Amino acid sequence: MLVTTRSVNATATRDVWVIGEAKRGDRGISVTIRHFGRRRAGVAVLGLVAMLTLGACSGGSSVNAGGTTGGGPTEAPSATAKPASVALTPAAGAGDVAPGEPAKVSVTNGTIGSVTLANSDGKQVQGQPSADKKSWSTTEDLGYGKTYNWSGQATGEDGKPVQISGSFTTVKPRRQMQGSLNVGDDQEYGIAMPIALTFPSAVKDKAAVERALSVETTPKTEGSWAWLNGDTSVHWRPKEYYQPNTKVTVTANLYGVSMGDGTYGKQDVSAKFTIGRSQIVKGNTQEHTMQVIRDGQQVMDFPVSYGLDSDPGRVTHSGVHVVMSKHATYSMSNPRYNYTDVNVPWAVRISNNGEFIHGLAASIWAQGKKNISHGCLNLSPKNAKTYYDSVLPGDPVEITGSTQQLGSKDGDYNDWTYDWAAWTKLSALSA
Repeated sequence: MLVTTRSVNATATRDVWVIGEAKRGDRGISVTIRHFGRRRAGVAVLGLVAMLTLGACSGGSSVNAGGTTGGGPTEAPSATAKPASVALTPAAGAGDVAPGEPAKVSVTNGTIGSVTLANSDGKQVQGQPSADKKSWSTTEDLGYGKTYNWSGQATGEDGKPVQISGSFTTVKPRRQMQGSLNVGDDQEYGIAMPIALTFPSAVKDKAAVERALSVETTPKTEGSWAWLNGDTSVHWRPKEYYQPNTKVTVTANLYGVSMGDGTYGKQDVSAKFTIGRSQIVKGNTQEHTMQVIRDGQQVMDFPVSYGLDSDPGRVTHSGVHVVMSKHATYSMSNPRYNYTDVNVPWAVRISNNGEFIHGLAASIWAQGKKNISHGCLNLSPKNAKTYYDSVLPGDPVEITGSTQQLGSKDGDYNDWTYDWAAWTKLSALSA
């Protein structure tokens, strides 16, 4: 209801009119006006007028028939605080747990106050909480064949404590098997160096093992794992030769990994190494020569006598060999061809089938002219020493021209005898 007055002064009598039954219709607002005659009005009436006028001019809220205010924001009812919910990994009561994966506590609708994981002897396992205190994970490996017990407490959003408790048992392996790497920390290798992880016997679950392996390179290098040698060895090689000065880290997180038939990984192994300069040997059995190309420039060109072409048992194999090792002197024996303990200088092994690059003064007359060796690349002792001093394990030796090809039966480092499509198919994780 709105009130209006016609006043002479603050204390004089005045006509009082009451405007009531204001209605809003499609065409505007209609009102009914009633006249109550002359009344003496005081300050209270003026205050009422001011209040009602202010109410009439304010724009936002209105009063409905039920007396509630509408049109403005309403405050949502507060959510009910929830109790903490605790999840354990492995689950409470789990058995035959592989100990390679971290044990973990996770809390929703709350935070962890305290938590410990200990074996049956009371030895606590080291662990680390998350920054938000909603989870906790072990930071050291668990043991094989042990029982572990959780204890601790979480606090829910409702302020109430929830106990952390439960136990699990790790697997007891029938056998533990260890892998060994062919590369070592802080070593330098050639641009064709394969990474080889070798086991004492065949791995049954190759996919599980391969998932535990990683190779990181700087700059980034495309490569793949492949299982060789009756599944006793898994190799990683790049698609193309490494770029010089590449940094490589190989990690095999084998501990706790099931290798099949009750066999589990014994321990993790890893190595960080560097690829050195680019050096490639290019040899042609028909031209009886060997060039050494370093960083794109030819730095050596030597006459050579290769393996006897007419005898498949003596011919030097064509293909990409890889330097495996080098020896200042090496004793060679081949009972099939009636020689034993022949010492040669500056021997560089390029395969496991008996092929070396070495010095041999007795064959200087044939070097650059004829192939008379038993498969090795014969150089003069002087030239052999010059080459020997330049060698890194992992340098590629590319031989062409012979009747026999290097293959999978020619030793441990036959990685480059496969084209890329064939190589990637040897991965246990290939599609």
